[in-house]
Amino acid sequence: MSIDSIIAQAVAKAVKQLYGFDAAPGSIIPAPTRKEFEGNLTVMVFPLVKAARKSPEQTGAEIGQWLVDNEPAVDRFNVIKGFLNIVIEPAFWSTVLEHIAATPRYGIREATPESPLVMVEYSSPNTNKPLHLGHLRNILLGWSISQILAACGNRVVKTNIVNDRGIHICKSMLAWQKWGEGVTPEKAGKKGDHLIGDFYVLFDKHFKAEVAQLMEQKQMTKEEAEAASPLMQEARAMLRRWEAKDPEVRGLWEMMNRWVYDGFDQTYDRMGVGFDKIYYESQTYLEGKEKVLEGLADGKMYRKEDGSVWADLTDQGLDHKLLLRSDGTSVYMTQDIGTAKLRYQDYPIDRMIYVVGNEQNYHFQVLSLLLDRLGFKWGKDLVHFSYGMVELPEGKMKSREGTVVDADDLMEEMVATARQVSAELGKLDGCTPEEIDEIAETVGMGALKYFLLKVDPRKNMTFNPKESIDFNGNTGPFIQYTYARIRSVLRKAAEAGMATDGYLGVKPCEREITLIQRLADFPATVEEAGRSYSPAVIANYTYDLVKEYNQFYHDCSILKEDDAAVRAMRLTLSRMTADTVRTSMDLLGIKVPERM
Repeated sequence: MSIDSIIAQAVAKAVKQLYGFDAAPGSIIPAPTRKEFEGNLTVMVFPLVKAARKSPEQTGAEIGQWLVDNEPAVDRFNVIKGFLNIVIEPAFWSTVLEHIAATPRYGIREATPESPLVMVEYSSPNTNKPLHLGHLRNILLGWSISQILAACGNRVVKTNIVNDRGIHICKSMLAWQKWGEGVTPEKAGKKGDHLIGDFYVLFDKHFKAEVAQLMEQKQMTKEEAEAASPLMQEARAMLRRWEAKDPEVRGLWEMMNRWVYDGFDQTYDRMGVGFDKIYYESQTYLEGKEKVLEGLADGKMYRKEDGSVWADLTDQGLDHKLLLRSDGTSVYMTQDIGTAKLRYQDYPIDRMIYVVGNEQNYHFQVLSLLLDRLGFKWGKDLVHFSYGMVELPEGKMKSREGTVVDADDLMEEMVATARQVSAELGKLDGCTPEEIDEIAETVGMGALKYFLLKVDPRKNMTFNPKESIDFNGNTGPFIQYTYARIRSVLRKAAEAGMATDGYLGVKPCEREITLIQRLADFPATVEEAGRSYSPAVIANYTYDLVKEYNQFYHDCSILKEDDAAVRAMRLTLSRMTADTVRTSMDLLGIKVPERM
């Protein structure tokens, strides 16, 4: 049992014996004592004052004295207004450490067949361009949230929806037809997604030139010129042919999409992420249309005179939402309904989480209402994990203008920078070429992932590659280096045959107590990260843990400690810190090196 649980139960007993009051489960939540006060854990007594019929100070003092008299884990206490600060008996901390060390997969709750089934959607790329920096934040958040929810005891299905249809796809296809000269990824020596992205940019270049020419020669407005553009008209004609399942257009579409998927898979593999199920909008949009027409037949939607189908959401404080155009074609909302239908057929979902940027807040507000109206039991409670945008110091990125930061290029740059910085700092001395490659990959990717995940996901952020690779401060490399340092200590101890047991009853010093308490906070930290869908909670906990360990490492001798019991406790403390760091970083999708 954790120290928090022990104190919570003891306080509940005290309240029962002192005041004859049964405290509600969950009403007593010990929290770490603020640094300016003496104590390890603090209990707020304001909720208990009514039952005690005494002042907060009197109530806190009576409960504190009961704990000193009746709970062996409590050494002393003090009361500051309505806050009871509890000092844990120093020797008891070695018992806490032993409990932590004896717990398999400490901090992780295993799922059971009865656990809630949670589906997490992330990535959601278009097949007309490669993945970029914005996708990286999305994918890393989605993967990490999936890991955290699984660690909280949920069954998790990781899913992706690929936007593989629409006018934007036809733009790349048409550009390849016109100017590609039969080029393939193999001929070009490029990943397929990069090759297709080049043609998307090329289309936009020619389209803008056409628009400018029409505006100049025929005195058209920009809107008129865009509508009259022969290139855009060809793209729209191609989309109509795709909708009609024209064999030539569909064959080209399938070939180019295969190139893109191969490229995506290489990027996902390097990122260390994946999916349990991938859906494609080309397969779901007709399902959505069918579901909307069912809703129309049931009176849940209505049709206008021009044949378009709408949902009236004014009773929910929203407006009327278009679901099918007058020509019968579907909109994005309809496609999402179709995807939801297929997912619900495939999995008995209890909760659905969409990892999508905050510019889509309104879309998911409407989708939730529509899914609930159409009978999906999780519709009303779907979670739109709305995250902020990621920008560079230079500002926003634009796909059509080719000014995005490509995910593959960025990862390559991060690994190269990690290799250079590690070498300059002497971290690679004595390593084989294979070990150098592995360390550079681990540190570079760790720096990238940690920097993107340590920020509150709901906030916009600026990504600065130079700041992310730093072996000091709140960075991935700092945490990775500390982990490697601890593993080095543990290897030396094992080689020397040093024992790691027999420390029960040892009274830890203040530095050791702080570190043990930080470890004791880990299960609650994982739960909080799961409640708030925030990998940043895990990231910043890990940074604080590593900082505490480095202070402990500086102040307390480990391998040269003469007292065998104290040495065993410090080695166990080191091992559990390393294990917890490894578990935390795994929740973030980050590898840690055994040597550095």
